[in-house]
Amino acid sequence: MPKISLPRLSPFIFALALAACNPATTTQQTANPDTLKLLYWQAPTILNPHLSTGFKDSEASRITLEPLASFEKDGKTMIPFLAAEIPSVANGGVAKDGRSVTWKLKPNVKWSDGTPFTAADVVFTHKFVTTPAVGATTAGAYELIEKVEAIDPLTVKVTFKQPNPAWFTVFVGTEGMILPQHLYAKYAGANAREAPANLKPVGTGGYRVVEFKPGDTVVYEANPEYREANGVGFKRVELKGGGDATSAARAVLQTGDADFAYNLQLEAPVLKEFETAGRGRVVTTPNSLVERVLINHSDPNRTTVEGEKSSVQFPHPFLSDLKVRQALNLAIDRDAIATQLYGSTGKATANFLVAPPQFVSPNTRYEFNLQKAAQLLDEAGWKDTNGNGTRDRNGIEMKILFQTSVNPLRQKTQEIIKQTLQQIGIGVELKSIDASIYFSSDPANKETTEHFEADLQMFSTGNTNPDPLTYFKTYTCKEIPQKKNNWTGDNVSRYCSPEYDRLWQQMGAELNPEKRAALVIQLNDKLVSEAIVLPIIARQETVGIATTLEGFELTPWDLNTWRVAQWRRKTD
Repeated sequence: MPKISLPRLSPFIFALALAACNPATTTQQTANPDTLKLLYWQAPTILNPHLSTGFKDSEASRITLEPLASFEKDGKTMIPFLAAEIPSVANGGVAKDGRSVTWKLKPNVKWSDGTPFTAADVVFTHKFVTTPAVGATTAGAYELIEKVEAIDPLTVKVTFKQPNPAWFTVFVGTEGMILPQHLYAKYAGANAREAPANLKPVGTGGYRVVEFKPGDTVVYEANPEYREANGVGFKRVELKGGGDATSAARAVLQTGDADFAYNLQLEAPVLKEFETAGRGRVVTTPNSLVERVLINHSDPNRTTVEGEKSSVQFPHPFLSDLKVRQALNLAIDRDAIATQLYGSTGKATANFLVAPPQFVSPNTRYEFNLQKAAQLLDEAGWKDTNGNGTRDRNGIEMKILFQTSVNPLRQKTQEIIKQTLQQIGIGVELKSIDASIYFSSDPANKETTEHFEADLQMFSTGNTNPDPLTYFKTYTCKEIPQKKNNWTGDNVSRYCSPEYDRLWQQMGAELNPEKRAALVIQLNDKLVSEAIVLPIIARQETVGIATTLEGFELTPWDLNTWRVAQWRRKTD
């Protein structure tokens, strides 16, 4: 039987479940026009995005913290947040040789505690993120920086180690939120996770945190120091966490108990049925998210003398074999998963990168062919010599532990994959972990994606910037999380290839747009052809929005809450 970790229900979610069973008892919690209610069934656990491994934490942080700028959904138009203007070659902000970018900052901006925001905060954020002892999860995006200087209180110059056409990958969007120096200066080392501001951040955005219960609730109020305080749409924002995607969808679309529901990863017919109630609408938009199966290239069942599992010291006994990985790839019925589960909210894909268009590879294909898969396993020497239906070789049985987060769509995807893998003689045990645990940033938690004490795991991620430099850094050798780096880094698969790293470095230094795109495609094709990662579904961002809300807009290049200060209640 699959191991299922039941999600912990917050009191709010529990009340929603009871209300759904008895509609007559449902209360209109959104009746207060001055309160915005957000429902995140993946509850945030920390409010410092640079120490977080999950979007849920960054989503909650983005309500109060801001980057210098971000991208509209076209991936070309940048809008300033803390910046006074967008740098360009024409205005002198971007150096002609590509070695530096100079940002002009908005004057008279204050942190929510009244402290002035200056260029020193930007310089400090770079120092914080790049200090190894901090263990920042966003450090990879900033490695190409040589130095960051405060030219004056409202001017910041970023100098790169080499010409960098993607100067907008730092201090911009999801990974670009600026931290207040005056609150983190004493916590810019190994004690970074002890900073009080991780739980009660001080930001420059439209709202400030007044209460945070990790794994449950965040309460915000309008920030009186906000530069456009009169334009903020609500006096209070309540972010509730816990439960599951079904309860979250029902709360917005059917019962009207919330205004916004995050990441509605549910079957399309279920969402359509909820939507008929008329209280909310499903909003989808193409983005860069790819639901993928990640392969552990290390052995999760061997332990080092230091007590570390999934160590790079021990290659996986069979997933290190190219033919075995290719067999797994052939045994995934992507079309069935797409049509039966995702419908209009996702489509089958073979690509690791699916946006923006100029970087998408035209060379890859996926195929569902169990006969070919079985043949590859035979060629690799894995056969059922014990007669128990599971392949083996040299005394090792081909059994895998396949983990993901608790989510109806993911559990059904797991079952589809399990059935086809079993048909080619691979034993499969399924494991589901509560999202607040699975995507936790706690290095001591052994059930996180970074520890990866399983053979396969599945979740979604994508490039959070129109330039995919940081995204492809995921599979570089330096990004492997392990005990010695306190389990930080995005290369949870423990894949390490000098050739891949060389191509990535070459792409990072390439100034010619066409040549740069060709290198991106080459990197994508290497990951796909060698079955280093198994992309399944190109997902659309899918959220629920109350019919009473306006001002909401999505972009693939920032978080759902990126412009939350502009959300407001309809007056008609």
